[in-house]
Amino acid sequence: MTSTTERYRAAASRSAGTVEKIADFWTQGAQKLSDQLPAGLPQIGLVPVVERYFELVQRTVDISRDLTLKWAEAADTLSGTVREQAESVGGRVREQAESARGFVHEQAGKAERAAREQADKAEEAQKELAREARRAAREQARRAHDKARERYEGLTKAELSDLLDKRNLPKTGTVDELVERLVEADGK
Repeated sequence: MTSTTERYRAAASRSAGTVEKIADFWTQGAQKLSDQLPAGLPQIGLVPVVERYFELVQRTVDISRDLTLKWAEAADTLSGTVREQAESVGGRVREQAESARGFVHEQAGKAERAAREQADKAEEAQKELAREARRAAREQARRAHDKARERYEGLTKAELSDLLDKRNLPKTGTVDELVERLVEADGK
């Protein structure tokens, strides 16, 4: 009976260790992801992924609990023929444990893929924000340029030439070229 109990304890310990490793992996992955995200990005829906992960952990704990109770019940009633049947149940329990391990592995993979997808979405959102910022900067520069041109709109070529002369700038070209030369000089 001692050897069966010891084997069960070892199996339960390995199961607990596996769950702890998965939890550590998830924590490290989430920390790396949050460290890579720039400040000011819109919120990313990691809550469903985290909820799915903890549902997986809860199912694993429930399976481990059920297995432990089955082992305890079997250990209480072991004798002769019952012991042989318990060993058969132990084989089934091992199969269920293997199945649970596969399930945990599959769910961990799904959680990792979901986190990767969220990271990709965050990266794309960051790129879109950068594009929007560049567009806004170009639009602002265009408006400032147009506003600077307003100052010289309606002036004659002679008036523009006089202003250029006072600044020691070339006075040749079309009215648009003279206005651009004055706007450029104002910007410096």
